[in-house]
Amino acid sequence: MKYLILIGDGMADRPVKELGGKTPLMAARTPNMDALAQQGELGLVRTIPKGLPKGSEIANLSIFGYNPKRYYTGRGPLEAASIGIKLGPEDCAFRLNLVTLEAVKGSVIMEDYSAGHISTEEGGAIIRDLDKKLGNSIFRFYPGVSYRHLLVWKGKGERIKTIPPHDITSQEIGAYLPAGDGAPELIKLMTETQMLLNEHPVNRTRRQEGKREANATWPWGQGRAPQLPSFVERFGLQGGVISAVDLIKGIGIYAGLRVITVPGATGYLDTDYQGKAEHGLQALEKDDLVYLHVEAPDEASHNGDLDAKIAAIEAFDEKVVGTICKGMEHRGDHRIMVLPDHPTPLALKTHTDDPVPFVIYDSTKKRPSGTKGFNEQTAVESGIVIDEGYKLMERFLRRKP
Repeated sequence: MKYLILIGDGMADRPVKELGGKTPLMAARTPNMDALAQQGELGLVRTIPKGLPKGSEIANLSIFGYNPKRYYTGRGPLEAASIGIKLGPEDCAFRLNLVTLEAVKGSVIMEDYSAGHISTEEGGAIIRDLDKKLGNSIFRFYPGVSYRHLLVWKGKGERIKTIPPHDITSQEIGAYLPAGDGAPELIKLMTETQMLLNEHPVNRTRRQEGKREANATWPWGQGRAPQLPSFVERFGLQGGVISAVDLIKGIGIYAGLRVITVPGATGYLDTDYQGKAEHGLQALEKDDLVYLHVEAPDEASHNGDLDAKIAAIEAFDEKVVGTICKGMEHRGDHRIMVLPDHPTPLALKTHTDDPVPFVIYDSTKKRPSGTKGFNEQTAVESGIVIDEGYKLMERFLRRKP
């Protein structure tokens, strides 16, 4: 038996007025996900327990089969693992966004949590320069992908309250600056980076080209290295992870899964959907399981772009789900699970902890489900609800009846 888990990040949403009360998932053309739902098991799963941060780190830990209430320590250390940073016992890792701040009528606004989705080359150049000028025995800066980077603070930081920048788009930042033990030191560092970034060569060029500048850094999601039992220890399966997002790759690394690199995977709307699916099929020649993640619908939601979200959902269905389903037709017994990790409503431009639809398809147990397709409404109508999301993996692998 082979296993494939296909994640459309942030696909789930709430009814949209412009769509006549439908959600983007209901409005999008998704024949492949619909077909799986019509022959498989459809339901709802709560991937983010009440009281925990409404983030992809929590949701994906749950989907991987790890109880986030037990294993979650922060997003930063998961991303550190992905870029090859081994954290010591005193190290606290922060996710570090390059962002665009804008002064408006005496206030400072979070204009863009991604600095105009700055390129990896540009972002890397900025972070390396920050490390040269501000890095020391206490603080170190490490480059990641696009606007997503890493700050490591030795000896302190885990007690600070931080806010994800995508949660405060278009809002004044004063009330959301770091707070708590160590916050003044972190704010001082943020101010120093802002002063250096103002005239950084990358920003001068972006200014001339009319692009948004990476004129500030924003640390959040900090924590120390977690201790996760390996996936093979828990479930007896070897597997691989496909994603352009360091967070997802980091969870996979801590779980002992191999990271499968796909050229052209960007973590944005222009990602290579088809390439991810084809690499997933190739991986199953030696792996038992593939966890394939696509970020694009979530990015469209954070941007509040309805058309882009529908386009991303349709591309995910056609080029990922469709390619996988066709490729598995003659490859023996298999199970496919498809779901969003969490909702990202367009109206809010950020995540919520509402339950999300899931479908589990088993090639050996095809049966008409009576549902019309895969979306939030049909999942509710199924009557199946899994309140503890980390138990979904056991259901998918049939480790428990």
